[in-house]
Amino acid sequence: MDMISPTIYNLIIFVLAIYVGYHVVWNVTPALHTPLMAVTNAISAIIIVGAMLAAALTEGALGKSMGTIAVALAAVNVFGGFLVTRRMLEMFKKKDKKAKGETA
Repeated sequence: MDMISPTIYNLIIFVLAIYVGYHVVWNVTPALHTPLMAVTNAISAIIIVGAMLAAALTEGALGKSMGTIAVALAAVNVFGGFLVTRRMLEMFKKKDKKAKGETA
């Protein structure tokens, strides 16, 4: 019996993760979006730490460059998540009503 390459297993897991992630994200109700973003930001922060460790402990140039790219992408995800969360929370703030005599 031939053994299936670990690369094939990893590719299958990657494709399944994309499929499940797509359906999870697009089926979230708007009321749960902000708490979900907060959890996603925390997970991405953990990914940044793991990517930094992986990049530091890798001996090859390819591994170091992939680790650096992973850190950069996770950082963009964290900062973008905070911006989206902030924008969502601003939607719930009360707007100041201008006085009748004021002009903008």
